[in-house]
Amino acid sequence: MRFKTLDFAAIAVCLGLFLAPCTNLVQAKSVSEAVEVAPIALQDLPKEGQEVYLLIRQGGPFRYEKDGVIFGNRERLLPQARRGFYREYTVKTPGERSRGARRIVCGGEEPRVPKHCFYTQDHYASFREIVNVP
Repeated sequence: MRFKTLDFAAIAVCLGLFLAPCTNLVQAKSVSEAVEVAPIALQDLPKEGQEVYLLIRQGGPFRYEKDGVIFGNRERLLPQARRGFYREYTVKTPGERSRGARRIVCGGEEPRVPKHCFYTQDHYASFREIVNVP
């Protein structure tokens, strides 16, 4: 059976029209859904996260070479800010050989005095703002 090029083009257009509405199903959560889900108290972070948070406030030293690098917020889950505002830090996952999925991302003009810090345990799929509850 022979198909003409036009037949393939028509099939591609039909598939595109059919699948286009489905892209909304896999898009990331909005900023408000991802960040405002529930803040997390500093004392409720895993102990490794609490240690990293304290190191951030002290200016290091950090365990991983990539700690303190600029976080681009490509997922657009954190509040918008200029490039360079956010920095990321690894929170070690016990038993994990690599850096794992846990991070703290802080934003501010001065890395040691962040304006906001967020915790992610799923490699940037969601964030919880870290609050310092006495």
